[in-house]
Amino acid sequence: MTTDVNANPPKDDDLDGDVGLDVKYGITRNLTADFTLNTDFAQVEVDEQQVNLTRFSLFFPEKREFFLEARGNFDFARGGTDRVGAPTLFFSRRIGLQGSSVVPIVAGGRVTGKVGAFDVGALNIQTDDERLSGAETTNFTVLRIKRDILRRSTVGGIFTNRSVSLVGDGSSQVYGVDGRFAFFDDVNLLSYAARASTPGRRGQDASYLGQFAYTGDRYGLDVGHLVIEDNFIPEVGFVRRDNVRRTSASARFSPRPQSIDWVRRFSLSGDIDYVLTADDRVLETRERGATFEIQLENSDRITASVTDRYELLTAPFTIAPGVTLPIGGYGFRDIDGAYSFGQQRPVSGSVSFRTGQFWSGDSTVFGISRGRIEVTPQLSVEPSVSINWIDLPEGSFTATLGRARVNFTVTPRMFFSGLLQYNSSGDTFSTNVRLRWEYSPGSELFVVYTEDRDTDPFLPDRRTQLRNRGFVVKTTRLLRF
Repeated sequence: MTTDVNANPPKDDDLDGDVGLDVKYGITRNLTADFTLNTDFAQVEVDEQQVNLTRFSLFFPEKREFFLEARGNFDFARGGTDRVGAPTLFFSRRIGLQGSSVVPIVAGGRVTGKVGAFDVGALNIQTDDERLSGAETTNFTVLRIKRDILRRSTVGGIFTNRSVSLVGDGSSQVYGVDGRFAFFDDVNLLSYAARASTPGRRGQDASYLGQFAYTGDRYGLDVGHLVIEDNFIPEVGFVRRDNVRRTSASARFSPRPQSIDWVRRFSLSGDIDYVLTADDRVLETRERGATFEIQLENSDRITASVTDRYELLTAPFTIAPGVTLPIGGYGFRDIDGAYSFGQQRPVSGSVSFRTGQFWSGDSTVFGISRGRIEVTPQLSVEPSVSINWIDLPEGSFTATLGRARVNFTVTPRMFFSGLLQYNSSGDTFSTNVRLRWEYSPGSELFVVYTEDRDTDPFLPDRRTQLRNRGFVVKTTRLLRF
């Protein structure tokens, strides 16, 4: 049952039903094939909302079970510290989602596992068109192969194809090779080289990375260089920031004091990050920071840091409605403090506070993250909040994000969860409530209620107004042959 006031035409408690099929087949002991028909993800938890005060896209992790299974077989150039912000060449959320709309998956297949000395992953998915987002019928293909070499190292390659490009007329592809090399116990090298083929974009279509990391207990060092050219567009992947030539380095000293019983380890680190444009090598971002952390014997952590930043705006940046920063260079500095309570506590999480300069003005940020309150062994509440007070000459505003997740285990086979979220940036309050019951091994019943409301204070009588609502009952039945 669906209500959506933004649909064309609007939906008002419209009833709908459908049937799908998933098949899993063991080709060999180490190789598995999965097939899906009319795939449905109605039982999946909604995304956790985020506050974006940057110029770049937000990353939302995959939550759909079909794509989470065996995803390690498709990982490319992973295993480093990811300080340099390398792109994700295969990002499964490009399939079945476009913008904020769900795109129907008609059918698909996947083969994952080992063939001799090789780890393999092959995926082909066909999606239907979707009117609201403008998505066309599209076929997605991903091929990934890698091989273990030496003792703890791998080399491999990847190919992705999208039959209908979002950039130009035709299909788009990405080709890449990667290597991860581990030496001794603490030395790691990570590298990749990739090229994109996108309709109407020729030249400046490559990306490559070289990274060295030493991860000893007392000392640490990380140096990386990443290039993402302007026309490198992985349309089955994710790039947070394009047209960059990024060099970063960090060093760490982490002694374990023997004379202080309540301290497990001190950690002092410094890092630098330089980002130039890949085409004309103009400095766009510079960050220099230092962090001091105390790890206590009870697993709590105390952290303090200072960061100096420079940002160049080559185009006006609208950071909030009615607040636009002009073109120019901006230098600002802030300090940050946090206390993290160990996960073994009945009440755990991290409390943080940051204050300092921000673009042309100042900001103060208070946050609670990774919070968890264990009410009983079966019931837990996970609160989090982020409040950003921004004061700029161009305008002042407050960005608030609040979230609370409730988990209740009714029985070992029955689970209830609820996710409540408030986001002042979009004036929204959302609710997602899910009941999962495994009524037979491998067979499940899901009952899901989702609601999204407008909390704009200028609404009549300051009431909330319904944007969309959904109620889903879904059952699965496992058949073994």
